[in-house]
Amino acid sequence: MDSMIVGSFPRPSSLVTSGGNDWKSDRVKKVCFPIKLSRFGAWNSLDRCLLVRSQHHLLKPPIKGFEERTTFYKRHNRKFLVNAASGQSLESEPGAYKPKSVWDSFKNASDAFYRFSRPHTVIGTALSIVSVSLLAVEKLSDISPLFFTGVLEAVVAALFMNIYIVGLNQLSDIDIDKVNKPYLPLASGEYSVGTGVMIVTSFSILSFWLGWIVGSWPLFWALFISFLLGTAYSINVPLLRWKRFAVVAAMCILAVRAVIVQLAFFLHIQTHVYKRPVVFSRPLIFATAFMSFFSVVIALFKDIPDIDGDKIYGIRSFSVRLGQQRVFWICISLLEMAYTVALLVGVASSSLWSKLLTVVGHTILASVLWNRAKSVDLKSKDAITSFYMFIWKLFYVEYLLIPLVR
Repeated sequence: MDSMIVGSFPRPSSLVTSGGNDWKSDRVKKVCFPIKLSRFGAWNSLDRCLLVRSQHHLLKPPIKGFEERTTFYKRHNRKFLVNAASGQSLESEPGAYKPKSVWDSFKNASDAFYRFSRPHTVIGTALSIVSVSLLAVEKLSDISPLFFTGVLEAVVAALFMNIYIVGLNQLSDIDIDKVNKPYLPLASGEYSVGTGVMIVTSFSILSFWLGWIVGSWPLFWALFISFLLGTAYSINVPLLRWKRFAVVAAMCILAVRAVIVQLAFFLHIQTHVYKRPVVFSRPLIFATAFMSFFSVVIALFKDIPDIDGDKIYGIRSFSVRLGQQRVFWICISLLEMAYTVALLVGVASSSLWSKLLTVVGHTILASVLWNRAKSVDLKSKDAITSFYMFIWKLFYVEYLLIPLVR
């Protein structure tokens, strides 16, 4: 490595024993030792600065002794060495380095929590509860502040439980997600295991607390059963971690998405908010049947893009056992069957506006699904993941159509 002499420093013994003014000329020139520094691009400024400062300082009489001069050099050398090591220009303006602002920290934390909460499931949960709650509305006057309060209670409690379920799944699948979903906070290292545990514990407690103080037994049992199934689905303990078994995993998702959401939250509005007797109306039966198909499709399709990590860690999903292409077209067939049933229900409706909207709406959705499915590249993980998100969008739209079934 190239080096150069930056300047000369007086020997300590010479400085201490010298006196008078002749030290400025002869003694300093004769008694010296070289200081060498590496020649990098940023060191040119350091060379000049140290040379000028050392010569300027040597011209002053040694009034305060050698210790003061030693402290001076150490302090300034340390300052320049830190700047050079950090890659910053030695001639930059003071204050050029700006620490991360509070706003940036807040944005990063919000983004990490957004990904941790699995937003597509949050949106699906909120929409499904609102949609099913509207099935209990019999006349326009039913849409009152009492109704909105009941819906809000159910949505908030369910979203807290939703975050617990998806968070526990990530805690149990950190190694798998490093292969399948490296963008999730636990897989990427943005969250520690302790942080994840704290979040899921807090949200489960908040969910049960809210369900208890509301005083609605349908709501409380919906939360409790979701908690049990979500825990059994993910947690890696003997006799549990049901996601390892394809049929059992599908049944867990079907029970929560198709049965509990439809029946429990409908009964929450029907019995707790409106104080009416339990009834199972035609729209409610249709919603439960249709979402049973949809839930099975979600349970099967979610494993198609995750086949690599599932194979490595022994998750025997249908995609691993049957192959991606076969499971893909099974899902498409199930959804097309569900849309066909919806068309028949719409045609049989006694209400003209309900018949028109449900028939036209489901016809459009079935056509869009078929055309989109034919263009998917099953060899591309990104294409399959994108189509999976498209299925969730169809899921959202269906919950907009369900309240129209009469």
